[in-house]
Amino acid sequence: MSLKPPKKSDLDKSWMKARRDKPKKIQPEYHLIITEGTDTEPAYFGAMKEIINSTYSDRIQLGVHGAGDNTLSLFQKAKNMVASSANGYKHVWVVYDTDDFPADHINKTAELCISESTEETTYHAIWSNQCIELWFLLHFSYMQSDLHRTSYWPKLTEILTALGYGEYEKNRTDMYQILLPYMDAAIANAEKLDRINEGKLPSASAPGTKVYELVEKLKPYQIGRASCRERV
Repeated sequence: MSLKPPKKSDLDKSWMKARRDKPKKIQPEYHLIITEGTDTEPAYFGAMKEIINSTYSDRIQLGVHGAGDNTLSLFQKAKNMVASSANGYKHVWVVYDTDDFPADHINKTAELCISESTEETTYHAIWSNQCIELWFLLHFSYMQSDLHRTSYWPKLTEILTALGYGEYEKNRTDMYQILLPYMDAAIANAEKLDRINEGKLPSASAPGTKVYELVEKLKPYQIGRASCRERV
């Protein structure tokens, strides 16, 4: 092997120049939360979005859209948004209440989230039976009774009033901040319900909610999160 220095005439040749590879820019992981409701759910998840996007924008980007559609039409709108977006959503969270919608529509939406998922985009059926207020209540106590959704609101008002936050209303914009310290309890309670409902269709899983799957997935990015140490 020659130890002679390179000729001056060779220094300008491309094969003699040191490679300066540009570092690859890591793209954030894009998530879309599309909700049936246009008030309660967008307010709750929108507050979560503000924390995540403002702090971890280089790692994850969250979009929240209150569609005003239900079950099957909600899923179709989610697919349309994915197709027309340049972001390349990795996860799409389809958030809907069962309310009084036909059971076959409720269950079919969950099936489509599985069958239409690809390597590029995973759809998640984030249903609540009967409504998202069940998820809110699970922050404070475990509930196994199948109550009508109208019974949830007085219970929430009682709890919130005792904590000094006044009456519950569906369009409250501060629910995320109020519930944040109790997140761990809510996840544990929802998981407990999920185990009881194992093998049941969404329409028959009453009470039950999959919101915990979404919240748990994004939990590492929710800074300032207080830990709730209450027994569940």
